[in-house]
Amino acid sequence: MHILLIHQAFAALDEPGGTRHHELARHLIAQGHQVTIIASPVSYLTGDGQQKRVRKQTDDLGVTIIRSYTLPALHRSFVWRVISFLSFMISSFINGLFVRKVDLVWGTTPPIFQAPTAWLLARLKGRPFLLEVRDLWPAFAIAVGVLKSPLLIRLSEWLEKFLYRQADHVMVNSPGYLAHVQARGAQKVSLIPNGADPAMFDPQADGRVFRDLLGLQDEFIALYAGAHGMSNDLDILLDAAALLQDEINVRLVLLGSGKEKSRLQQKAANLGLGRVLFVDPVPKMEMGEALAAADACLAILKPIEMYKTTYPNKVFDYMAAGRPVILAIDGVIRQVVEEANAGIPVPPGDPARVAEAIRFLAHHPQICREMGSNGRKMIEARFSRTELAAQFTALLESMWRSNG
Repeated sequence: MHILLIHQAFAALDEPGGTRHHELARHLIAQGHQVTIIASPVSYLTGDGQQKRVRKQTDDLGVTIIRSYTLPALHRSFVWRVISFLSFMISSFINGLFVRKVDLVWGTTPPIFQAPTAWLLARLKGRPFLLEVRDLWPAFAIAVGVLKSPLLIRLSEWLEKFLYRQADHVMVNSPGYLAHVQARGAQKVSLIPNGADPAMFDPQADGRVFRDLLGLQDEFIALYAGAHGMSNDLDILLDAAALLQDEINVRLVLLGSGKEKSRLQQKAANLGLGRVLFVDPVPKMEMGEALAAADACLAILKPIEMYKTTYPNKVFDYMAAGRPVILAIDGVIRQVVEEANAGIPVPPGDPARVAEAIRFLAHHPQICREMGSNGRKMIEARFSRTELAAQFTALLESMWRSNG
């Protein structure tokens, strides 16, 4: 079976960002299938233009990646961001027309604009269309205040419902999304949740190489890894750091990039937060060493009702690395962390409670280690990428057989 994936935000294992799709593609290849991915040459995490990337390449296992023109304007403004999405939508459609002998087209959102491309290519090629929903757009954009125009909201909601109804199958990565997509027309829906590959992380490692690289010694490191955007509410972490100024052995490390990073760096400087360190993103292959350097890890989103539905990738990586999670997110992901006893949930939007959790773990290393071990066991038992990839492969093979 030849699978074509349209994915502007795709990140390979040697790039920063979420690599779920590359990991799934490599599993499909190992099972004897063929995978072609049409992706952007512009980093979705940093917004950096990298148009000089090799246009077409094949990785060591045989995954073919085609880089399709994208206007490098993701972080300029909302309007420019939409134009960037549209540029990829058009260029990926043209490139997709020339990918031959496709058996199934896989579209993924966000951004939602690439999903119509996948749907149209599937229909033109007479092949089934799988729609993967990784967040509830436009509901999240409306909730966070990015999407405000009544006209754009109506058009976006129409497009969302159209895609759910047109998809031969809808796949979601969080149980919190099931009711939403079904209420808006999705007929066949499967849950294949986010997870992590335990083999990428060694819970016994101390991350000494990463610590030495950053000039860190034996401090207690609370690490946030991921996007620095509006939804991530990282001001709360800086406010928490200000409350921890008396803890001279505690360091807060923010690893990643995004539109808000420069502003956050300026805020940290204005507050005199000398023990807050901003670090550039690293490829996924190096995340094991980065997380090993942490004593505890942070996951945070704005206190918005819709975010209770999410299964953030980073939480599963933290747990796979055997590090306790300080979780400032309510809802379904809190249920996972609490069931595993893998960290300390705190109310979103509350810097005092975040500071309190960091302080507690810094002074209770044995509890810290036990929570980290609990999280690792949960990943191995229920959220291992290998098992989830096998479920995904079975879903695609079922769609293929049903198509004749």
